[in-house]
Amino acid sequence: MKYIALPTNEPRRLSFYLAMEEYVARNLNEPDCFFMWQVEPSVIYGRNQVVENEVNLAYCREHGIQVYHRKSGGGCVYADMDNLMLSMITDGDNVGFTFNRFVTMVQLVLHKMGVEATSTTHNDIMIGDKKVCGTAFYQLPGRSIVHSTMLYDSNMEHMLNAITPGPEKLEKKGIQSVRQRITFLKDHTTLSLDEIKTLIRQTLCDGEVMLTNQQIKDIEQIESLKYNN
Repeated sequence: MKYIALPTNEPRRLSFYLAMEEYVARNLNEPDCFFMWQVEPSVIYGRNQVVENEVNLAYCREHGIQVYHRKSGGGCVYADMDNLMLSMITDGDNVGFTFNRFVTMVQLVLHKMGVEATSTTHNDIMIGDKKVCGTAFYQLPGRSIVHSTMLYDSNMEHMLNAITPGPEKLEKKGIQSVRQRITFLKDHTTLSLDEIKTLIRQTLCDGEVMLTNQQIKDIEQIESLKYNN
């Protein structure tokens, strides 16, 4: 699997990375691609969700938290620089196979850290009975895109207030707070986030494709047309 690298480390909006996934899927002649990314405080909600029902927009505006809509399904996610976002783009359109492959890859990395992780039927990755990583999926012709949020750490105040699951959803799941159903990877390993990024790349990738400045401009055009509204 090839790691898709950017020529600079300048900070990017979450919408850029969504556009980058689409660009890679449509334009790179590599059967298996992977990259990692981090963003300033952002909320990303799923394809079938209504933003007003899932996001506390007033809180996000007050605290400068950006809000984005993605093409994949799944739930609403808060992300910041202490999260690690993972993207895999691969050939084929077998949803179950692709999900299983991706989840197995993430579990392999966690096991290398000495962290015992399991998966659920919803393709969440768990440490004990708490979620550390969720996944979502969408397809383009002949290509599958899986992305994931790995919770290394996070601003819990923002996470709890930017996303509004509602009391009925919490009651249905038998929980009293979001914090009771998630865990942070920092509590299960002595590795830093940068060390984890290195381990992930060394474990999953066997080469690199560096995007050119023109390809970056092409991604920015997709971002402007499809993801910045």
